Amino acid sequence: MPILDFTVTKEESGVRLDRALSRMLPDSSRTFLQKIIKENCVLCDGKCVTVPRFPVQPGMKITVDMPELTLPDVPAAEEFDFPILYEDEQMLVIDKPAGVVVHPAAGNHEGTVLNALLGRYPSLAENLSTNSRPGIVHRLDKDTSGCLVIAKTPEAQFHLGNSFANREVSKTYLTIVRGVPQRPTGEVVTLIGRHPVNRQKMAVVERNGKNAITSYRLLGSGNFNGMQVSLLAVKIATGRTHQIRVHMNHLGFPVLGDQIYGGSRSKAEGVERQLLHAWKIEFPHPGDRRKCAFKAEVPEDFRKVLLFSGIEAEI
Repeated sequence: MPILDFTVTKEESGVRLDRALSRMLPDSSRTFLQKIIKENCVLCDGKCVTVPRFPVQPGMKITVDMPELTLPDVPAAEEFDFPILYEDEQMLVIDKPAGVVVHPAAGNHEGTVLNALLGRYPSLAENLSTNSRPGIVHRLDKDTSGCLVIAKTPEAQFHLGNSFANREVSKTYLTIVRGVPQRPTGEVVTLIGRHPVNRQKMAVVERNGKNAITSYRLLGSGNFNGMQVSLLAVKIATGRTHQIRVHMNHLGFPVLGDQIYGGSRSKAEGVERQLLHAWKIEFPHPGDRRKCAFKAEVPEDFRKVLLFSGIEAEI
């Protein structure tokens, strides 16, 4: 069984153990984490804790003895219920809701985009012997909403994968951050690698990381529940894990609701997830390479924060 070690930060003081673990292991469901806590798989400062609501304290060392989980040979086919932005014989573009994982992983065997794809396109299951993620050419974090491109054939997956790898894809995100940048536009270029303490997180590092380039444009600012907030359009020239969230926090403007990277500074009453939305995407079609451009409308929870903040922008 893999052993994972984490150290509780000051921002997580008093947080329930299951909630703290969900921030440390964002790809695992809360139900799964509560289960392993009750099954004696979690130590806090060397002592077994079996109560999910146990409050953690700063500096506490949490050790998780993760069960060896094997995914089914064929993930379960489930009902497809995602808004479709575009579809043809080779590809599909959906508007992924927040709270949905793209592909199965430990603690998330069901309810993923891949499960739904297998329900809508049973032929994709034929490729599982050579490809554990048929159709998936890129991913969005569980709590990030917006445009997700899917290949419907192995050939389309190959060509779309090459487009992403060769940086032929333009992605624009919308995000609401805490604070107001002094400059209306900006760019950050750093290395991003594994966090030196919490290996499940990413961080800006000085060495042993990958080059990451993010640019932003300020669309508006306002006040939400007593804090200054800004709406940014963000473009990424690279596709590093959690890149926007890491870079925004590095600049001092954490994504609102992103308690994994922003900690207590990103907390806001009524905000249940990181306010990050994959707004627009452009790429060459996997067949004839014509330019394709799609936009996912801003979700309701995002719009409510903009409304209450007094931010008006053409989006």
